[in-house]
Amino acid sequence: MAKLFYEKDVDPALIAARKVAILGYGSQGHAHALNLRDSGVDVRVGLRQGSSSADKARSEGLRVLPLDEAAAEADLIMILLPDTEQKAVFESSIGPNLREGDALFFAHGFNIRFEQITPPAGVDVAMVAPKGPGHLVRRTYTEGGGVPALVAVAQDASGKAKQIALSYAHGIGAARAGVLETTFEEETETDLFGEQVVLCGGLTALVTAGYETLVNAGYQPESAYFECLHELKLIVDLMYEGGITGMRFSISDTAEYGDLTRGPRVINAAVRQEMGRILEEIRSGHFAEEWVAENRTGRKRFSELRSAGASHPIEKVGAELRAMMPWISAGRARPQDVSGG
Repeated sequence: MAKLFYEKDVDPALIAARKVAILGYGSQGHAHALNLRDSGVDVRVGLRQGSSSADKARSEGLRVLPLDEAAAEADLIMILLPDTEQKAVFESSIGPNLREGDALFFAHGFNIRFEQITPPAGVDVAMVAPKGPGHLVRRTYTEGGGVPALVAVAQDASGKAKQIALSYAHGIGAARAGVLETTFEEETETDLFGEQVVLCGGLTALVTAGYETLVNAGYQPESAYFECLHELKLIVDLMYEGGITGMRFSISDTAEYGDLTRGPRVINAAVRQEMGRILEEIRSGHFAEEWVAENRTGRKRFSELRSAGASHPIEKVGAELRAMMPWISAGRARPQDVSGG
């Protein structure tokens, strides 16, 4: 049984004694910086020269420094930049400024797991990964709650890396909800698998295929959108609140029977085998190599795939229908709230 850590298990003085640099001010960056600041931690934000996030961070009362200066001034550096930018920033701005006794923190294990970044000896290397988007991490903190988080240690130079990571998690509010200990390997591999097979890749492909099947069979695109995409939130909310069994309790017997008998025909043996192949690509490093190479060569394929997805008919129909339901967008996170900073 996995162990969860809560506020009673944490020493807040450990993070309070640190000078923390948050590199990046996007979705997670702004939440970490503001929550730590409000927890009494000495925080500065490191950004690239000319970053569009600088004015926003300053307007919220935070000190903003160039990346290298923030890293040099701090003794705990949390990297909250996009995965694909971290290696270059580490080599140019972080590595030269690390000193023995410093701590290097991540919110995702990609660059450590796949050896894009190799920290020097004498530095603690740990991860604190909230299991929710930044705007939720910030909002729940201000409301007196928190978002659960994962912690992991890749290098324990001080002998206190885990305790410092837990203290950091406490500072952003995660210990109020529960902090689960894991490893860089487990977090990275399960996170990528979940994104690719279920939460993003599998889900968007399933929704799109269902929509296309109905439209190609002659049904109205609007009806197909409602059935295959719009109502998805209702089902996910039920699963979030009560698990799969709780969701099935809340739907009709007709829907439940269709779920139990037809679901396995969609997610069949061939799909499960493909899931296994995708997991092996992640664990072997093949996906990481492919993604790093894609970025080195200008993201041509990525851009083409992104453009094709955005121009799919389901997006046009969806935009028209959502425009008639303004309550859907109330409180919605904006694209600028999820930038890398």
